Amino acid sequence: MQTIGAGVKFPEGPVWCDDGSVLVVEMFGERITRITPDGGTSLVAEVPGGPNGLAECADGSLIVCNNGGSFTMVDLGGLILPGPFDPARYTGGRIERVDPKTGAITRLYDSCNGQALRGPNDLVLDGKGGFYFTDHGIRHERSGDRTSIYYATLDGSHINEVVFPVEAANGIGLSPDGTKLYYAETHAARVWVRDIVEPGVVAPVTPFDTHHLLWASPKLVYLDSLAVDGDGNVCVATIAPVGGVTVLSPSGEVVRFVESGDVMTTNICFGGPELRTAYITRSGLGDVAVVPWAGDGLALHR
Repeated sequence: MQTIGAGVKFPEGPVWCDDGSVLVVEMFGERITRITPDGGTSLVAEVPGGPNGLAECADGSLIVCNNGGSFTMVDLGGLILPGPFDPARYTGGRIERVDPKTGAITRLYDSCNGQALRGPNDLVLDGKGGFYFTDHGIRHERSGDRTSIYYATLDGSHINEVVFPVEAANGIGLSPDGTKLYYAETHAARVWVRDIVEPGVVAPVTPFDTHHLLWASPKLVYLDSLAVDGDGNVCVATIAPVGGVTVLSPSGEVVRFVESGDVMTTNICFGGPELRTAYITRSGLGDVAVVPWAGDGLALHR
């Protein structure tokens, strides 16, 4: 395992670029950073609030899930953790478009049908002019949000609720053929799958259906963001007690677990020749692990 980008402040949302670099958001650095293959870093854009998820569009612009600063930074002697909600620093959840050439930020969405976005977390583009994203919500003292999975268009003209309710939804991804939507819930440690009927619409389920539960951890772990590989496996970042990536088959069996060396492992993307290299954000330690992947990755829609 090689690591690059040492010193970034809670990296998330890795995006591999054709030049071999990786873009990440720094949730506590409040910026987008480019990490080169030799480990060097450079500023792409300042993004105030809590940039939490990132995707690159075909025109080179970047879509950011901004949680509005819904976490505070806790430093446990060099291990960074997302701490409790502080109302004084919260600026509202939103989806933003960032121009990497100028750093200009355009707010695309901050609500849906009058319901404010609370803590947008992760997103995936569908290649049809839109994207799905999760709202992780906020937990403060004795209250906690029930939030949704959303679908929105890249031009800022439309947003709709896809799934409600979800509990602390985090990672989100699409099957290779684009017919299934996967999302992970952090504290419940569950990965769900829904059949996509058309962009932004999933097939309904009843409260007692079980086929849309892909996997539930039998032990105490927390799930973060995810990516889908070329075989259709769902690769979900897994937090504590041993951090890494849990690889699930399309039918929900655990294929393998890839340990990362950081209990706060939060995300994964694929890159390199034939997309056979995994880039794993080790947010607690503040770097990105570069790991040869056993199988093909999956190119993301732009």
